[in-house]
Amino acid sequence: MLTEVADGVWVRQSEWVWSNAVVVAGEDGLVLVDPGIAGSDLEQLADDVDRLGRPVVAGFCTHPHWDHLLWHARFGDVPRYATAGAAQAAADARERAQAMAAESADDVPLDLVALLTPLPADGTPIPGEVVAHDAHAVGHAALLLADRGVLVAGDMLSDVLIPLLDPWRPGQVPAFEAALDRLGEAVQQVDVVIPGHGSVARGPDGAARLAADRAYIEALRTGTDPVDARLDQDWLAGPHHGNLERVRQDAG
Repeated sequence: MLTEVADGVWVRQSEWVWSNAVVVAGEDGLVLVDPGIAGSDLEQLADDVDRLGRPVVAGFCTHPHWDHLLWHARFGDVPRYATAGAAQAAADARERAQAMAAESADDVPLDLVALLTPLPADGTPIPGEVVAHDAHAVGHAALLLADRGVLVAGDMLSDVLIPLLDPWRPGQVPAFEAALDRLGEAVQQVDVVIPGHGSVARGPDGAARLAADRAYIEALRTGTDPVDARLDQDWLAGPHHGNLERVRQDAG
């Protein structure tokens, strides 16, 4: 079920890793951000969108990981935008994304996975401001809707996920530091932060999420043990170890 979190901004959360699909009302219709996850989720999201009574005019993908590359025919044959870097990365790894979607979620329309269009330089098809960076994935982007006080953060600023470094690319700690600086400027302008996974942050919780991500990245940079409540979840031990390994490789 869609929950309206701000004027013309709705969120629907899936059970799979607390994934958030976001619907944004624009001038000409609706923009779907990172719809997912399983086929049943996509069908129910399509039902919810139908009830809004406005057409879907575009999609927006925050970054090129399989769970953010999904689509359904009921949303329509419309452009699905991403940054140029994300669109290229998705095209290069489309078969792998399809395989991961088939393995991880039921009844996903695999033929529609990872079909992205590079966002024009002026970003005009998408409401708000695209805040691009290279933390977590190539061409990662948040969507700042300053007029509605909302930041759609992609896989950043989560209350359930630690920052997840890209294991295939060096320099992720400085990439995260730069990304968090950019997102910090955006957080100051909003009252609502929507992460790709986890609960919606309201009011001062957005700044607290930013501080938690900064502290975790600083611990990686300095080689100290992070004090982070998210690590109390046993299943994050593997991703945390992966982050430590990425930092060790960068250190040589």
